[in-house]
Amino acid sequence: MRSLRSGEASARELVEQALERAKATQETLNAFRVIRAEEALAEAEEADRRLGEDDDAPLLGVPIAIKDDVDLEGHTSPFGCGGGRVAVRDAEGVRRLRAAGAVVIGKTHAPEVGQWHFTETPLHGATRNPWNTDHTPGGSSGGAAAAVAAGVVSGAIGSDGAGSIRIPAAWTGLVGIKPQRGRVSTWPDAEAFNGLSCYGPLARSVGDAALLLDAAHGNVPADLHKPPAPSEPFAAAAAREPGRLRVAVSFATPFGLAGKVDPEHRAAIEDFAGRLGDLGHEIAELDPDYGMVGPAIVPRGMAGVAEWLDAHGEDRAGLEPRTRVHARFGKALSGLPLKLSRAAEPGLQRRIGRVFERCDVVLTPTTAKPPPRIGALAGRGYWVTSSTASATCPFAFAWNVVGWPGMSVPAGVSTSGLPIGAQLLGRESDEATLLSLAGQVERAR
Repeated sequence: MRSLRSGEASARELVEQALERAKATQETLNAFRVIRAEEALAEAEEADRRLGEDDDAPLLGVPIAIKDDVDLEGHTSPFGCGGGRVAVRDAEGVRRLRAAGAVVIGKTHAPEVGQWHFTETPLHGATRNPWNTDHTPGGSSGGAAAAVAAGVVSGAIGSDGAGSIRIPAAWTGLVGIKPQRGRVSTWPDAEAFNGLSCYGPLARSVGDAALLLDAAHGNVPADLHKPPAPSEPFAAAAAREPGRLRVAVSFATPFGLAGKVDPEHRAAIEDFAGRLGDLGHEIAELDPDYGMVGPAIVPRGMAGVAEWLDAHGEDRAGLEPRTRVHARFGKALSGLPLKLSRAAEPGLQRRIGRVFERCDVVLTPTTAKPPPRIGALAGRGYWVTSSTASATCPFAFAWNVVGWPGMSVPAGVSTSGLPIGAQLLGRESDEATLLSLAGQVERAR
């Protein structure tokens, strides 16, 4: 924004550069399903006109990308599948971003219906990690993360139903925020995936992620979840000092997902905790009481896949076999099991929330293991893929069940040269504390 406001660069120049990078990296990274060059350039020219009139829209002329499950007027949202209906209007979060002046240059790849921790499909191919193209950038917001990490755009909007923003952020060295449920409207859906999924930003800095969240957040009357308005702009929270916080370091995983943490990942989180201690924060080992949060997510997630396929009229014959299995389970669980899993949420919130009587932030690894190689699970069945995903990424999903904010920030790089992420988890509607702490760590680094 500084270069745009100062006149050092025009919006058209920045958008042209982003489009050139997007096209140049498609063969190696395959981040985008669609690149909207003509539309984006026209919007950039309009942004330059408005900049010349001193329009103060906060993201005016800034090129961004959005994940392919987010509606963009005039384009389909196949979410890793084929077909899809053309959207007649922007999703509310996209509408707000564009009202803030952002220029959407394209829609980014995801696995089929966002199910997995890798972004590979038979129809769209494999999306690759800019740090090492033999590895996945993660999922399900893998294309969005790859585009930001490669410097194609400075920020992107992803979605997170069980870690789908935080996991690829961790594996590509980015900041990724899963905000409080409902913070960013999911309209035209009153809620997404039975309340599990929400939209949030991916960026290379805490400040940029906060700016995107400032622009995207807000509700429409039909939203089922409407958290209280933030007491300050998210960018302001990211820029201020957090004060002395109590930070609980935890390597515990929710029931049913006992997996070993890679030694380098554990060491990176321990080092991150040490840095927080050096900044004056109180550090203690303390585990949330997750209770039965593992079983509680299963009907909500599975039914969400089946509901999404039904709502979008997807021809299931063209889907991967493991996706069809997932959808069949979702149909079977969409009645009483779904109702029971949703009814369990208040009790789980009380149980897990007790940790905040003794701390302000919970620190965990974002993932237990490094990103898998491309094709590591190609053609594997549902149970193998699902159990591998659970063992690789067991730390993120609980906060989707309770709906509270979490974010992943860079914690280091492994000896193999791949990024490692630290996950900061907060109490209900308290993105500000997470952003303030993350911003402090970033400035100190």
